Amino acid sequence: MIKVDLISSMRCSKCRRPAILFQRYSGLHLCREHFISDLESKVKRDIRSRRWILPGDTIAVALSGGKDSGALMHFLHSLLSRRRDVHLISITVDEGISGYRDPGVARRMAEDLGIPHIPVSFRERYGTTIDDIVLRKGDALSCSYCGVLRRHLLNAVAREEHATRLALGFNLDDEAQSVLMNVLRGDSGRLLRSPRPTEGMVPRIRPFLHIPEREVALYSYLQTGNLDPGRCPYSHNALRAGVRQMLNAYALDHPGTRHALVNLGEELAGLGAGERGGLQACERCGEPCGAVCRSCQILSEVTHVT
Repeated sequence: MIKVDLISSMRCSKCRRPAILFQRYSGLHLCREHFISDLESKVKRDIRSRRWILPGDTIAVALSGGKDSGALMHFLHSLLSRRRDVHLISITVDEGISGYRDPGVARRMAEDLGIPHIPVSFRERYGTTIDDIVLRKGDALSCSYCGVLRRHLLNAVAREEHATRLALGFNLDDEAQSVLMNVLRGDSGRLLRSPRPTEGMVPRIRPFLHIPEREVALYSYLQTGNLDPGRCPYSHNALRAGVRQMLNAYALDHPGTRHALVNLGEELAGLGAGERGGLQACERCGEPCGAVCRSCQILSEVTHVT
């Protein structure tokens, strides 16, 4: 009879203490200490290699109050709190979705760390909310509308606050899903979009770019106690929901898939790294855009009865 030692099989691959995570893509079991060290080392390496944080920067964290943005702000605060040459602020956007997000959660997160907090809302800036838009237009395109308007507002407020970087809590799963969505839509423009900054656009940084969502969630829980699992009530209509389900199922048998997709996205963006021509200031809102500002287009659509 073969005796199987179930306890030893769940020991940390580096120190033999009890493991809390198995990384299928690396084959490693990691204890609490080595998991945190592994995640933070990867994030710091990306920040260094991409020069995402430089002396004199003011970094605006897009803080929703969820697990990803909360974990990102905690990490950046830990990394930068002793530096006098880099400053953190946080921006919270209230899209106006009833029962979905309490802006007070993000405010308390920022206050606990002593980070200045700037709350803004669709109602204040646009005179409407996502709930209003859904009542008027239905929820079929609610995620598309919300995404465009939220990005527009984050950039505008970050620029108003003189931020030099806008930190987003996107993780590996988010980025892989975005690449696959663009492939499925045949959107070569987005796949080849240069990552180089454009005048009027606050440069984005995504420190959790190569960290899987489940690891960000675990890090958030261990470091902040936040394990917010909720999703927007309108997200069932989004293409991303179907892509997430498909990618999760495929990655069960192919653990490196998400990393491969993100690498592909970066390679394609590198191929399109020439000049981004044709950008100008929108005559209505002043934000940088192509021929037409999509945000102003959307607001025109959703605030007029057809």
